Amino acid sequence: MEQRQPQQVNGRVEPNARPSFSAVWTPSFIIALLIIFLLAVTSLFTGVYELGRQTNDFDMFWITRVPRTLALMLTGAAMAMAGLVMQLITQNRLVEPTTTGTIEWAGLGLLTVYLLVPAPTLMMRMTGAIIFAFIGTMVFFWFLRSVKLRSSLIVPIIGLMLGAVISAISTFLGLFFRASQALEGWFVGSFASIQIGRYEYLWIIIGVTICIFFLANRLTVVGLGEDIATSLGINYNRLMMVATGLIALSVGIVATVIGNLPFLGLIVPNLVSMIRGDDLRSNLPWVCVIGMGTILVSDLISRTIIQPFELPVSLILGTVGAAVFIIILLRQRRRGGVR
Repeated sequence: MEQRQPQQVNGRVEPNARPSFSAVWTPSFIIALLIIFLLAVTSLFTGVYELGRQTNDFDMFWITRVPRTLALMLTGAAMAMAGLVMQLITQNRLVEPTTTGTIEWAGLGLLTVYLLVPAPTLMMRMTGAIIFAFIGTMVFFWFLRSVKLRSSLIVPIIGLMLGAVISAISTFLGLFFRASQALEGWFVGSFASIQIGRYEYLWIIIGVTICIFFLANRLTVVGLGEDIATSLGINYNRLMMVATGLIALSVGIVATVIGNLPFLGLIVPNLVSMIRGDDLRSNLPWVCVIGMGTILVSDLISRTIIQPFELPVSLILGTVGAAVFIIILLRQRRRGGVR
């Protein structure tokens, strides 16, 4: 597929005036959308109770199953997209919200709101998670710029280390102030409690996706490094702040509504990049769609593997994601990317 490149105008890189939407609608992408549709329909009709046996079954269908399926699709797109942007601006395939400590900072923000405000609303918790996720991501980027790295493997190690420290602080505060119950709900990333009135904030993710799409060319250039981006007229620091804010917004919303979903932002962008390269604008629709499919499949497995009980989706994602993480490490080592 032919990919449109950023244009340089008066020493500045400008995005294409008219994004090539027709280039996205290839036969393979339409097939991918049909697969997602089939997975969504399967999710709607998968559950412990069977439809049609009682008069209120279809009321429960609209109250629980439809919101759950929509939440799955929006969450999958959000976490995969956040991982793609983080990998691009850090120039590292092993980076995503789980391996940078961003999700742990969001959890600390949730706990802080619980400690400061008795019975906080969902908006309060989401605001706290977004603010702390933004701070944590900025701390991670500042640390990377302050330390000279000799290996790409050091980047996720730093992120995991920072995440472990923040997680330990959250656990201590939760135990000290007897607020560990709030942490327990966050650590178990599950869609079991999703219903009408609890998932609507996830629609903000669509706006985040649109913003990233129209910033795609600039973010692609930022992924080449600060010197190149600055020489082409891009305000590097400002764009990094905007990208960090969009990442924090996505992660904060997901952490508040769903909880911790590990490695989703690692699996999907790497899979897409191996097949399609590193152009953000052309890859973004694919990353969102494959992110939806990945979490839909994980949720179907979690609901059916030990019926009538349900496993947390985070358990499925963590197991598969850890294996993919190791495979990527070994693959980069064979290529000489990790020393």
